[in-house]
Amino acid sequence: MADITAEDLRAAVAAGQLSEAQAAGLKTLAETRAGMRQAEDEPFELFRGFSEIFVTVGLGILLSGAFGLALATSVPVVMGLAIVALYFLARYFTLTRRMMLPSILLVGAFGTAVLLVAADLLSVQWYQESTIAGYSYSRFDPVFEVAQAVSIAAVTAGALLAWFRVFRVPFTMFLVGLTGFGLVISLTMSTGYEGDNPFDLLEGSAMAWGTLVLGLAALAGGIWFDMRDPHRLGRLSSSGFWLHLVAAPALVNTVAQTFLAMGPGPGYVLMALALALITLLAVVLDRRSFLTAGIGYLIFLLIYVTDRSGEGKSWIFVFLGTGVLLTLLGSFWIEARGRIMRTLPDFPGKDRLPPYKNDLTI
Repeated sequence: MADITAEDLRAAVAAGQLSEAQAAGLKTLAETRAGMRQAEDEPFELFRGFSEIFVTVGLGILLSGAFGLALATSVPVVMGLAIVALYFLARYFTLTRRMMLPSILLVGAFGTAVLLVAADLLSVQWYQESTIAGYSYSRFDPVFEVAQAVSIAAVTAGALLAWFRVFRVPFTMFLVGLTGFGLVISLTMSTGYEGDNPFDLLEGSAMAWGTLVLGLAALAGGIWFDMRDPHRLGRLSSSGFWLHLVAAPALVNTVAQTFLAMGPGPGYVLMALALALITLLAVVLDRRSFLTAGIGYLIFLLIYVTDRSGEGKSWIFVFLGTGVLLTLLGSFWIEARGRIMRTLPDFPGKDRLPPYKNDLTI
């Protein structure tokens, strides 16, 4: 008898033979019996066997040669051919063979190839000045640099989204987020930031506001995917996982660094409140990446509060206590989340979030 795969369950849901909740319950039961995971876990998969690793090593060597050839000869020509080859490789390894790790490598190589081609074609050498639409652009004009960075990021992100539409590789969403972060860095460099903390919103740097906008956009995208796959059966929730992995550090670091720069007193109090809200957000969305991103700041605050002697020795007990707390929270996450979600009043979209009962109805 053949094993029932996640693709089989998705097909059964699409055919109306199982409800989404029934398919999720069946998948959870099978995985729990196999000792793989508990209900309401965050499915995460990089590869399904050593054959995928072996194929990925071969593809990695092949692609390294291709990128080396491009840099040694002509980036647009060689990378253009590589993009075509990557498309057909993905049709085989992603659509036909359903290999996870090779698919991740191929979309990463595709995004890099598009980035190199776009950067090469859009990096026009302006000798002195060029006039476009009545405006004179110098080679080092910040306006030109910003337009160039935005154009390169837009082309790369657009190509990645087109790849996702065809091949549905969840890791693509992480690369889209990285493209956005690269754009933020480019804009920060173009504006010539000279402050003390690039993540301090009060300083008004492009980095701080850019990461805030990027984090909010990634969070919105992650929630959009999550709400369309609340039982986390397929690629939609996995795509949401990668977007939350972008959103968490972008939002947590920007907000925490802003309050940290305000110093002891109101700044630290606001940081504690922000961490509490982030914890609640992590529980509601059932995404632990937000908690993980805030652990360092939590430890900092606890050391600051408990170090009354000024000798800096309280970190030992803070580490012990935090370690115990996180271990317990991770072990009893399902039960804790269920109680919190049942305590919270109804709000829009609550019924479209991951289930929070102790068991799934089959």
